Amino acid sequence: MTDYLLLNSQLTALLEGEPDRTANLANAAALLKSELPGLNWAGFYLVGSPRKPGALELVLGPFQGLPACIRLPFGKGVCGTAWAENQTLVVADVHAFPGHIACDSASESELVVPLRDQAGRVMGVLDLDSPQKNRFDDRDRQGLEEFCRILEASLNQKGGDR
Repeated sequence: MTDYLLLNSQLTALLEGEPDRTANLANAAALLKSELPGLNWAGFYLVGSPRKPGALELVLGPFQGLPACIRLPFGKGVCGTAWAENQTLVVADVHAFPGHIACDSASESELVVPLRDQAGRVMGVLDLDSPQKNRFDDRDRQGLEEFCRILEASLNQKGGDR
C-alpha cells in the first residue's frame, strides 16, 4: 500500500527551488515509477502545438517506461477524455474503455489526472498505466490528485523555463 503522504513530501522536496519544468516533470515521473508498485508506464502528456491548424493535441512529455504514443487527440482515449472533461479518470479495464488508444499492449488499467494552470485550464495530464486490471482505486486517485496539485504549484510559478 502506497504511503501518499510520504510520496507527496518526496515530490515537494524534489521540486523545492527548481524552476525548470522539464526537470521537475522528469523527476516526478521517475518518483512515481520507482515508488508505485505495479506500473508499466508513468509520465506526462502536455497540451502542445498541433500538427494541423485547429487540432488540439496532447504531446508526449517526460516519462518512465517503454516508448509511447507521441500525440493524443483532444477527447480521444483515456488521456484525451480526461483532458476534455477536466477530471481524473480511473479505468479498471482499458479494453472496456470506448476509444482506448493502446500505446502499450501490456496495459490493462489506467489512471489519468489533469494538470491545470492558474486559470483552471488543463495544461497536461499525468498518465499511469498498469499491466494489472483494477490496479487503481479511490485511494490512489486521491493521493495522485494531491501529487498533481503539488506539481501544479511548481509548474505555475513565474520564472520557469517553459
